[in-house]
Amino acid sequence: MAEDVTDRLQLPLLFAGQALKEMFHNQALATLDMLVQPVVESAEPSNPPATPEPGSSWIVAASPHGDWAGHAGEVALWSNGGWLFARPQAGWRFHVLDRGDDSIFDGTTWTRDRVRADGLYVDGQRVVGQRQGSISNATGGPTVDAQARSAIANILSAMRAHGLIA
Repeated sequence: MAEDVTDRLQLPLLFAGQALKEMFHNQALATLDMLVQPVVESAEPSNPPATPEPGSSWIVAASPHGDWAGHAGEVALWSNGGWLFARPQAGWRFHVLDRGDDSIFDGTTWTRDRVRADGLYVDGQRVVGQRQGSISNATGGPTVDAQARSAIANILSAMRAHGLIA
């Protein structure tokens, strides 16, 4: 651990005889405010917003410009004192308001959560979508195949049990 910051969140520590302790304390509180119950406006922008609201934060996209230059992948918080940045650590999860789902930092990059409003994703591909309407059991037809009907009934029953169809 560096002697002047905490190990995980890099919060500034106070030490005996330190001048302007309130500045260090306030910086630590602002960082906690950004990282506890984490929510960001977006994970897409490379440029800081023109008129950010105090307390609003963003995940800085690749190739950032302006005040965000050099902070790609970091979390940026606008405070009354200007921009405050936090370098993410593996496992950090932020809710992204403009998408309505979470982004997770894997230690290298931010990735979207697998569970989203429109389905479940694996390797970026949607594998389970929104629930579909009901499908009736097989009946009638010119040729009755009891084994096929039984298999279809079991498949439909499993899909209903998993909530995939009504």
